[in-house]
Amino acid sequence: MSSLKFGTSGLRGLVVDLVGGPAATWTAAFLAHLDAAGLGPTAREVIVGQDLRSSSPQIAADCLRASSANGWHALDAGALPTPALAQEAIRRGAAAVMVTGSHIPDDRNGLKFYRPDGEITKTDEAGIRAAFEAGGEAATGTGEAPQKLGGLTETYIERIVGFFGPEALSGLRVGVYQQSSVARDVLVEALSRLGALPEPLARADRFIPVDTEAHRPEDLDLIAGWTADGRFDAIVSTDGDADRPLLADERGHIVRGDLLGLLTARRLGADIVVTPVTSSSSLERAPFLSHVVRTRVGSPFVIEGMDGAAGSGTVVGFEANGGVLVGSDVERDGRRLSALKTRDALLPIVATLAEAKAAGQSVSRVVEGLDAGAAAADRLPEIAADKSTPFLAMLAAGGEDAQRFFAERGAITDVNTFDGVRTTLADGSTVHYRASGNAPELRCYVEAGSEAAAADLLAWGLAAARRRLDA
Repeated sequence: MSSLKFGTSGLRGLVVDLVGGPAATWTAAFLAHLDAAGLGPTAREVIVGQDLRSSSPQIAADCLRASSANGWHALDAGALPTPALAQEAIRRGAAAVMVTGSHIPDDRNGLKFYRPDGEITKTDEAGIRAAFEAGGEAATGTGEAPQKLGGLTETYIERIVGFFGPEALSGLRVGVYQQSSVARDVLVEALSRLGALPEPLARADRFIPVDTEAHRPEDLDLIAGWTADGRFDAIVSTDGDADRPLLADERGHIVRGDLLGLLTARRLGADIVVTPVTSSSSLERAPFLSHVVRTRVGSPFVIEGMDGAAGSGTVVGFEANGGVLVGSDVERDGRRLSALKTRDALLPIVATLAEAKAAGQSVSRVVEGLDAGAAAADRLPEIAADKSTPFLAMLAAGGEDAQRFFAERGAITDVNTFDGVRTTLADGSTVHYRASGNAPELRCYVEAGSEAAAADLLAWGLAAARRRLDA
Protein backbone atom coordinates (compact mmCIF):
# COMPACT_ATOMS: atom_id res chain seq x y z
CA MET A 1 0.00 0.00 0.00
CA SER A 2 1.32 3.44 -0.96
CA SER A 3 2.26 5.85 1.84
CA LEU A 4 1.15 8.85 -0.24
CA LYS A 5 -1.74 10.88 1.13
CA PHE A 6 -3.02 14.43 1.27
CA GLY A 7 -2.41 16.21 4.57
CA THR A 8 -2.77 19.77 5.75
CA SER A 9 -0.40 20.99 3.04
CA GLY A 10 -0.24 18.85 -0.07
CA LEU A 11 0.50 15.25 -0.96
CA ARG A 12 3.26 13.55 1.02
CA GLY A 13 4.78 10.15 1.61
CA LEU A 14 7.88 8.01 1.22
CA VAL A 15 10.21 8.86 -1.66
CA VAL A 16 10.04 5.28 -2.93
CA ASP A 17 6.28 5.68 -3.35
CA LEU A 18 6.55 9.01 -5.19
CA VAL A 19 9.58 9.06 -7.48
CA GLY A 20 9.02 8.04 -11.10
CA GLY A 21 5.57 7.02 -12.27
CA PRO A 22 3.56 8.12 -9.21
CA ALA A 23 4.87 11.69 -9.32
CA ALA A 24 4.05 11.90 -13.02
CA THR A 25 0.61 10.40 -12.57
CA TRP A 26 -0.31 12.66 -9.65
CA THR A 27 0.83 15.68 -11.67
CA ALA A 28 -1.26 14.56 -14.63
CA ALA A 29 -4.24 14.08 -12.29
CA PHE A 30 -3.81 17.61 -10.93
CA LEU A 31 -3.77 19.10 -14.42
CA ALA A 32 -6.72 16.95 -15.52
CA HIS A 33 -8.68 18.16 -12.49
CA LEU A 34 -7.97 21.79 -13.40
CA ASP A 35 -9.32 21.20 -16.90
CA ALA A 36 -12.37 19.28 -15.68
CA ALA A 37 -13.19 21.97 -13.11
CA GLY A 38 -12.74 24.81 -15.61
CA LEU A 39 -9.75 26.14 -13.66
CA GLY A 40 -7.01 25.58 -16.22
CA PRO A 41 -5.10 28.69 -17.30
CA THR A 42 -5.61 29.94 -20.85
CA ALA A 43 -1.90 29.70 -21.59
CA ARG A 44 -1.80 26.17 -20.13
CA GLU A 45 1.40 26.92 -18.24
CA VAL A 46 2.56 24.94 -15.21
CA ILE A 47 5.59 26.00 -13.16
CA VAL A 48 7.50 23.34 -11.23
CA GLY A 49 9.78 24.21 -8.31
CA GLN A 50 11.69 22.16 -5.77
CA ASP A 51 13.41 22.22 -2.38
CA LEU A 52 16.94 20.95 -1.64
CA ARG A 53 16.25 17.41 -0.46
CA SER A 54 18.07 14.68 -2.35
CA SER A 55 15.06 13.25 -4.21
CA SER A 56 13.56 16.57 -5.33
CA PRO A 57 15.45 16.99 -8.65
CA GLN A 58 14.27 13.61 -9.93
CA ILE A 59 10.69 14.13 -8.78
CA ALA A 60 10.63 17.61 -10.31
CA ALA A 61 11.84 16.11 -13.60
CA ASP A 62 8.99 13.57 -13.38
CA CYS A 63 6.47 16.39 -12.87
CA LEU A 64 7.87 18.44 -15.75
CA ARG A 65 7.84 15.43 -18.07
CA ALA A 66 4.23 14.61 -17.20
CA SER A 67 3.17 18.21 -17.74
CA SER A 68 4.71 18.38 -21.21
CA ALA A 69 3.42 14.94 -22.15
CA ASN A 70 -0.12 16.05 -21.32
CA GLY A 71 0.03 19.13 -23.52
CA TRP A 72 1.01 21.80 -20.99
CA HIS A 73 3.83 24.34 -21.26
CA ALA A 74 6.20 23.16 -18.54
CA LEU A 75 8.35 25.83 -16.87
CA ASP A 76 11.24 24.70 -14.66
CA ALA A 77 11.78 27.18 -11.80
CA GLY A 78 14.49 25.08 -10.13
CA ALA A 79 15.12 25.35 -6.39
CA LEU A 80 13.27 28.24 -4.73
CA PRO A 81 11.01 29.00 -1.75
CA THR A 82 7.44 27.78 -2.04
CA PRO A 83 5.99 31.31 -1.59
CA ALA A 84 8.24 32.59 -4.40
CA LEU A 85 6.83 29.92 -6.70
CA ALA A 86 3.27 30.69 -5.64
CA GLN A 87 3.77 34.43 -6.12
CA GLU A 88 4.95 33.96 -9.71
CA ALA A 89 2.23 31.43 -10.54
CA ILE A 90 -0.48 33.83 -9.32
CA ARG A 91 1.12 36.74 -11.19
CA ARG A 92 1.21 34.79 -14.45
CA GLY A 93 -2.11 33.03 -13.92
CA ALA A 94 -0.32 29.68 -14.21
CA ALA A 95 -0.68 26.38 -12.41
CA ALA A 96 2.23 25.28 -10.21
CA VAL A 97 3.68 22.23 -8.49
CA MET A 98 6.21 22.51 -5.67
CA VAL A 99 8.24 19.39 -4.93
CA THR A 100 8.85 19.48 -1.20
CA GLY A 101 8.43 17.49 1.97
CA SER A 102 8.79 20.67 4.05
CA HIS A 103 10.23 19.69 7.45
CA ILE A 104 9.82 15.91 7.27
CA PRO A 105 12.86 13.58 6.89
CA ASP A 106 14.79 13.14 3.65
CA ASP A 107 13.32 9.69 2.96
CA ARG A 108 9.97 11.43 2.42
CA ASN A 109 8.86 14.05 -0.06
CA GLY A 110 5.71 15.58 -1.44
CA LEU A 111 3.88 17.73 -3.96
CA LYS A 112 2.13 21.04 -3.29
CA PHE A 113 -0.34 22.03 -5.98
CA TYR A 114 -1.36 25.58 -6.92
CA ARG A 115 -4.25 26.67 -9.09
CA PRO A 116 -3.78 29.82 -11.19
CA ASP A 117 -5.48 31.80 -8.40
CA GLY A 118 -3.58 30.24 -5.48
CA GLU A 119 -3.54 27.18 -3.24
CA ILE A 120 -5.82 24.28 -3.98
CA THR A 121 -8.82 23.77 -1.71
CA LYS A 122 -9.99 20.65 0.08
CA THR A 123 -12.55 20.25 -2.72
CA ASP A 124 -9.69 20.34 -5.22
CA GLU A 125 -7.91 17.61 -3.25
CA ALA A 126 -10.92 15.36 -3.72
CA GLY A 127 -11.01 16.16 -7.43
CA ILE A 128 -7.30 15.43 -7.86
CA ARG A 129 -7.67 12.15 -6.00
CA ALA A 130 -10.62 11.16 -8.19
CA ALA A 131 -8.68 12.05 -11.35
CA PHE A 132 -5.73 9.99 -10.12
CA GLU A 133 -7.90 6.96 -9.43
CA ALA A 134 -9.71 7.25 -12.76
CA GLY A 135 -6.87 8.32 -15.01
CA GLY A 136 -4.43 5.45 -14.90
CA GLU A 137 -0.94 6.26 -16.12
CA ALA A 138 0.17 9.70 -17.21
CA ALA A 139 0.52 10.28 -20.95
CA THR A 140 3.71 8.77 -22.31
CA GLY A 141 4.35 11.25 -25.13
CA THR A 142 7.37 13.48 -24.76
CA GLY A 143 5.74 16.83 -25.56
CA GLU A 144 7.84 19.98 -25.76
CA ALA A 145 10.98 20.30 -23.66
CA PRO A 146 10.51 22.19 -20.36
CA GLN A 147 11.75 25.78 -20.35
CA LYS A 148 13.92 27.26 -17.63
CA LEU A 149 12.28 30.08 -15.68
CA GLY A 150 14.55 32.36 -13.65
CA GLY A 151 14.29 35.56 -11.65
CA LEU A 152 11.54 34.39 -9.29
CA THR A 153 13.54 34.78 -6.09
CA GLU A 154 14.45 38.37 -7.04
CA THR A 155 10.76 39.24 -7.44
CA TYR A 156 10.03 37.53 -4.14
CA ILE A 157 12.73 39.50 -2.29
CA GLU A 158 11.70 42.78 -3.90
CA ARG A 159 8.11 42.38 -2.63
CA ILE A 160 9.42 42.53 0.94
CA VAL A 161 12.23 45.06 0.47
CA GLY A 162 9.98 47.39 -1.50
CA PHE A 163 7.44 47.47 1.31
CA PHE A 164 9.68 47.70 4.37
CA GLY A 165 12.40 49.89 2.82
CA PRO A 166 16.20 49.65 2.73
CA GLU A 167 16.67 51.01 6.28
CA ALA A 168 14.05 48.88 8.03
CA LEU A 169 16.63 46.64 9.71
CA SER A 170 19.59 49.00 9.67
CA GLY A 171 22.46 47.75 11.79
CA LEU A 172 20.73 44.66 13.18
CA ARG A 173 23.15 41.74 13.54
CA VAL A 174 21.34 38.62 12.40
CA GLY A 175 22.67 35.08 12.31
CA VAL A 176 21.20 33.07 9.42
CA TYR A 177 21.06 29.36 10.19
CA GLN A 178 21.30 28.21 6.61
CA GLN A 179 21.21 24.39 7.01
CA SER A 180 19.42 22.99 3.92
CA SER A 181 16.65 25.57 3.66
CA VAL A 182 15.89 26.45 0.05
CA ALA A 183 15.77 30.08 1.24
CA ARG A 184 19.22 30.09 2.83
CA ASP A 185 20.71 32.52 0.29
CA VAL A 186 17.42 34.43 -0.07
CA LEU A 187 17.47 35.22 3.66
CA VAL A 188 21.00 36.61 3.51
CA GLU A 189 20.23 38.70 0.43
CA ALA A 190 16.92 40.06 1.73
CA LEU A 191 18.30 40.97 5.16
CA SER A 192 21.29 42.71 3.59
CA ARG A 193 19.06 44.80 1.33
CA LEU A 194 16.98 45.80 4.34
CA GLY A 195 20.06 47.18 6.09
CA ALA A 196 20.82 44.29 8.44
CA LEU A 197 24.20 42.64 8.92
CA PRO A 198 23.52 38.95 8.26
CA GLU A 199 26.06 36.25 9.05
CA PRO A 200 25.59 32.84 7.37
CA LEU A 201 25.84 29.92 9.80
CA ALA A 202 25.99 26.13 9.45
CA ARG A 203 25.34 25.66 5.74
CA ALA A 204 24.68 21.97 5.12
CA ASP A 205 25.46 19.72 2.17
CA ARG A 206 22.72 17.23 3.10
CA PHE A 207 19.06 17.70 3.90
CA ILE A 208 18.26 18.54 7.53
CA PRO A 209 14.59 18.23 8.61
CA VAL A 210 14.23 21.47 10.58
CA ASP A 211 10.78 21.71 12.19
CA THR A 212 9.80 25.20 13.32
CA GLU A 213 7.34 23.88 15.94
CA ALA A 214 8.91 20.71 17.33
CA HIS A 215 12.53 21.82 17.64
CA ARG A 216 15.34 19.30 17.37
CA PRO A 217 17.68 19.34 20.39
CA GLU A 218 20.68 19.78 18.10
CA ASP A 219 19.15 22.93 16.58
CA LEU A 220 18.49 24.36 20.04
CA ASP A 221 22.09 23.63 21.02
CA LEU A 222 23.40 25.41 17.92
CA ILE A 223 21.28 28.48 18.57
CA ALA A 224 22.31 28.58 22.24
CA GLY A 225 25.97 28.48 21.21
CA TRP A 226 25.62 31.22 18.60
CA THR A 227 23.91 33.61 21.00
CA ALA A 228 26.13 32.94 24.02
CA ASP A 229 28.52 35.82 23.33
CA GLY A 230 25.79 38.39 22.63
CA ARG A 231 26.92 39.30 19.13
CA PHE A 232 23.55 38.66 17.48
CA ASP A 233 20.26 40.54 17.77
CA ALA A 234 18.49 37.44 16.43
CA ILE A 235 18.99 34.08 14.75
CA VAL A 236 16.69 33.25 11.82
CA SER A 237 15.98 30.26 9.63
CA THR A 238 13.13 28.43 7.89
CA ASP A 239 11.89 24.92 7.28
CA GLY A 240 12.91 23.12 4.09
CA ASP A 241 10.70 24.99 1.62
CA ALA A 242 10.62 28.35 3.44
CA ASP A 243 6.94 28.64 4.20
CA ARG A 244 7.52 28.36 7.98
CA PRO A 245 9.89 30.68 9.90
CA LEU A 246 12.23 30.14 12.81
CA LEU A 247 13.37 33.16 14.81
CA ALA A 248 15.32 33.18 18.08
CA ASP A 249 15.84 36.33 20.12
CA GLU A 250 19.18 37.72 21.29
CA ARG A 251 19.19 35.26 24.21
CA GLY A 252 18.67 32.23 21.99
CA HIS A 253 15.02 31.78 22.99
CA ILE A 254 12.88 30.76 20.03
CA VAL A 255 9.85 32.98 19.46
CA ARG A 256 6.65 31.00 19.06
CA GLY A 257 5.22 30.95 15.56
CA ASP A 258 1.85 32.37 16.58
CA LEU A 259 3.61 35.34 18.19
CA LEU A 260 5.59 35.94 14.99
CA GLY A 261 2.23 36.00 13.22
CA LEU A 262 0.78 38.40 15.76
CA LEU A 263 3.76 40.76 15.48
CA THR A 264 3.46 40.64 11.69
CA ALA A 265 -0.21 41.52 11.89
CA ARG A 266 0.61 44.49 14.11
CA ARG A 267 3.41 45.67 11.82
CA LEU A 268 1.08 45.50 8.81
CA GLY A 269 -1.70 47.34 10.63
CA ALA A 270 -4.09 44.40 10.44
CA ASP A 271 -7.20 44.44 12.60
CA ILE A 272 -8.39 40.91 11.82
CA VAL A 273 -6.37 37.71 12.07
CA VAL A 274 -7.37 34.24 10.95
CA THR A 275 -5.54 31.38 12.64
CA PRO A 276 -6.08 27.75 13.67
CA VAL A 277 -7.16 26.60 17.10
CA THR A 278 -3.57 25.59 17.87
CA SER A 279 -2.47 29.23 18.14
CA SER A 280 -2.45 30.69 21.66
CA SER A 281 -5.72 31.81 23.21
CA SER A 282 -3.93 35.05 24.13
CA LEU A 283 -4.55 36.38 20.61
CA GLU A 284 -8.09 37.32 21.58
CA ARG A 285 -6.60 39.75 24.13
CA ALA A 286 -4.48 41.69 21.61
CA PRO A 287 -5.71 45.30 21.85
CA PHE A 288 -5.05 46.18 18.22
CA LEU A 289 -7.23 43.38 16.83
CA SER A 290 -10.95 43.77 16.32
CA HIS A 291 -11.59 40.10 15.57
CA VAL A 292 -9.87 36.69 15.67
CA VAL A 293 -11.24 33.95 13.41
CA ARG A 294 -10.35 30.39 14.46
CA THR A 295 -10.03 27.56 11.94
CA ARG A 296 -8.84 23.99 11.68
CA VAL A 297 -5.12 23.40 11.09
CA GLY A 298 -3.97 23.83 7.50
CA SER A 299 -3.56 26.76 5.13
CA PRO A 300 -6.67 25.81 3.07
CA PHE A 301 -8.80 26.38 6.16
CA VAL A 302 -6.99 29.63 7.00
CA ILE A 303 -7.53 30.87 3.44
CA GLU A 304 -11.22 29.97 3.65
CA GLY A 305 -11.47 31.97 6.87
CA MET A 306 -9.62 34.91 5.30
CA ASP A 307 -11.98 34.91 2.34
CA GLY A 308 -14.91 34.97 4.75
CA ALA A 309 -13.47 37.99 6.55
CA ALA A 310 -12.61 39.90 3.37
CA GLY A 311 -14.00 43.41 3.22
CA SER A 312 -14.15 43.78 6.99
CA GLY A 313 -10.68 45.28 7.40
CA THR A 314 -7.04 44.37 6.84
CA VAL A 315 -6.84 40.60 7.22
CA VAL A 316 -3.71 38.59 8.00
CA GLY A 317 -3.69 34.84 8.42
CA PHE A 318 -1.10 32.68 10.12
CA GLU A 319 -0.59 29.25 11.57
CA ALA A 320 0.97 28.27 14.89
CA ASN A 321 4.10 27.33 12.92
CA GLY A 322 4.55 31.00 12.01
CA GLY A 323 3.75 30.85 8.29
CA VAL A 324 1.96 34.10 7.40
CA LEU A 325 -0.60 34.75 4.65
CA VAL A 326 -1.71 38.21 3.46
CA GLY A 327 -5.30 38.36 2.24
CA SER A 328 -5.26 41.71 0.42
CA ASP A 329 -2.86 44.42 -0.63
CA VAL A 330 -1.50 46.43 2.31
CA GLU A 331 -0.69 50.15 1.96
CA ARG A 332 1.55 51.83 4.54
CA ASP A 333 3.71 54.98 4.39
CA GLY A 334 3.26 55.15 0.64
CA ARG A 335 4.49 51.61 0.13
CA ARG A 336 2.48 48.59 -0.99
CA LEU A 337 2.70 44.93 -0.01
CA SER A 338 0.84 42.76 -2.48
CA ALA A 339 -1.46 40.02 -1.24
CA LEU A 340 -0.07 36.50 -1.07
CA LYS A 341 -2.45 33.88 0.29
CA THR A 342 0.07 31.16 0.89
CA ARG A 343 2.33 30.59 3.90
CA ASP A 344 5.51 32.64 3.86
CA ALA A 345 8.52 32.59 6.20
CA LEU A 346 10.36 35.72 5.03
CA LEU A 347 7.57 38.18 5.85
CA PRO A 348 7.20 37.28 9.58
CA ILE A 349 10.97 37.24 10.05
CA VAL A 350 11.36 40.71 8.57
CA ALA A 351 8.22 42.13 10.23
CA THR A 352 9.31 40.96 13.69
CA LEU A 353 12.80 42.37 13.29
CA ALA A 354 11.31 45.61 11.93
CA GLU A 355 9.06 45.86 15.01
CA ALA A 356 12.13 45.58 17.25
CA LYS A 357 14.12 48.09 15.19
CA ALA A 358 11.30 50.64 15.09
CA ALA A 359 10.72 50.34 18.85
CA GLY A 360 14.44 50.58 19.63
CA GLN A 361 14.08 47.41 21.69
CA SER A 362 15.51 43.92 21.69
CA VAL A 363 13.45 41.15 20.13
CA SER A 364 12.86 39.65 23.58
CA ARG A 365 11.44 42.95 24.92
CA VAL A 366 9.10 43.29 21.94
CA VAL A 367 7.82 39.75 22.47
CA GLU A 368 7.39 40.26 26.20
CA GLY A 369 5.36 43.38 25.45
CA LEU A 370 2.69 41.22 23.84
CA ASP A 371 1.80 39.74 27.26
CA ALA A 372 0.89 36.57 25.39
CA GLY A 373 1.14 34.03 28.20
CA ALA A 374 3.00 30.76 28.01
CA ALA A 375 2.57 28.02 25.45
CA ALA A 376 4.69 25.18 24.06
CA ALA A 377 4.43 22.45 21.44
CA ASP A 378 6.22 19.27 20.37
CA ARG A 379 5.46 15.92 18.75
CA LEU A 380 5.76 12.18 19.06
CA PRO A 381 7.19 10.86 15.76
CA GLU A 382 6.25 7.65 13.98
CA ILE A 383 2.74 7.41 15.41
CA ALA A 384 0.51 5.82 12.79
CA ALA A 385 -3.20 6.59 12.48
CA ASP A 386 -4.19 3.19 13.88
CA LYS A 387 -2.53 4.27 17.13
CA SER A 388 -3.46 7.95 17.30
CA THR A 389 -7.11 7.58 16.25
CA PRO A 390 -8.29 5.47 19.23
CA PHE A 391 -6.21 7.59 21.60
CA LEU A 392 -7.87 10.77 20.40
CA ALA A 393 -11.30 9.11 20.47
CA MET A 394 -10.76 8.21 24.14
CA LEU A 395 -9.89 11.81 25.01
CA ALA A 396 -12.77 13.20 22.95
CA ALA A 397 -15.28 11.11 24.89
CA GLY A 398 -14.22 12.89 28.08
CA GLY A 399 -15.33 9.90 30.16
CA GLU A 400 -13.74 8.01 33.02
CA ASP A 401 -10.84 6.82 30.89
CA ALA A 402 -9.98 10.40 29.94
CA GLN A 403 -10.38 11.54 33.56
CA ARG A 404 -7.91 8.85 34.66
CA PHE A 405 -5.48 9.90 31.92
CA PHE A 406 -5.40 13.49 33.25
CA ALA A 407 -5.83 12.60 36.93
CA GLU A 408 -2.36 13.69 38.04
CA ARG A 409 -2.77 17.06 36.28
CA GLY A 410 -6.27 17.89 37.53
CA ALA A 411 -9.93 17.56 36.70
CA ILE A 412 -11.23 18.10 33.16
CA THR A 413 -13.44 21.17 32.83
CA ASP A 414 -13.87 21.32 29.04
CA VAL A 415 -13.21 19.22 25.93
CA ASN A 416 -13.03 20.80 22.47
CA THR A 417 -12.91 18.49 19.42
CA PHE A 418 -12.85 21.12 16.67
CA ASP A 419 -9.50 19.84 15.39
CA GLY A 420 -7.95 17.09 17.46
CA VAL A 421 -8.81 17.16 21.16
CA ARG A 422 -8.16 20.23 23.33
CA THR A 423 -8.68 19.52 27.03
CA THR A 424 -8.97 22.31 29.59
CA LEU A 425 -8.05 21.44 33.17
CA ALA A 426 -9.23 22.89 36.47
CA ASP A 427 -6.24 25.25 36.81
CA GLY A 428 -6.99 26.78 33.39
CA SER A 429 -4.15 25.02 31.57
CA THR A 430 -4.84 23.21 28.32
CA VAL A 431 -3.46 20.15 26.55
CA HIS A 432 -4.25 19.81 22.86
CA TYR A 433 -3.45 16.62 20.95
CA ARG A 434 -3.91 16.18 17.21
CA ALA A 435 -2.61 13.81 14.58
CA SER A 436 -0.43 15.55 12.00
CA GLY A 437 -1.91 15.72 8.53
CA ASN A 438 1.57 15.69 6.94
CA ALA A 439 3.41 12.84 8.64
CA PRO A 440 2.79 9.87 10.98
CA GLU A 441 3.13 11.79 14.23
CA LEU A 442 1.08 13.04 17.16
CA ARG A 443 1.32 16.75 17.95
CA CYS A 444 0.91 18.16 21.45
CA TYR A 445 0.22 21.85 22.21
CA VAL A 446 -0.09 23.20 25.75
CA GLU A 447 -0.86 26.47 27.50
CA ALA A 448 -0.10 27.19 31.16
CA GLY A 449 0.43 30.02 33.61
CA SER A 450 4.20 30.38 33.12
CA GLU A 451 6.98 29.27 30.77
CA ALA A 452 8.17 26.74 33.37
CA ALA A 453 4.67 25.39 33.87
CA ALA A 454 4.14 25.10 30.12
CA ALA A 455 7.43 23.22 29.69
CA ASP A 456 6.50 20.88 32.52
CA LEU A 457 3.01 20.27 31.14
CA LEU A 458 4.37 19.60 27.63
CA ALA A 459 6.90 17.08 28.97
CA TRP A 460 4.11 15.36 30.89
CA GLY A 461 1.77 15.44 27.88
CA LEU A 462 4.30 13.76 25.60
CA ALA A 463 5.31 11.16 28.18
CA ALA A 464 1.71 10.35 29.16
CA ALA A 465 0.69 9.95 25.53
CA ARG A 466 3.68 7.73 24.84
CA ARG A 467 2.83 5.48 27.77
CA ARG A 468 -0.77 5.17 26.64
CA LEU A 469 0.14 4.51 23.01
CA ASP A 470 2.72 1.88 23.97
CA ALA A 471 0.42 0.10 26.42
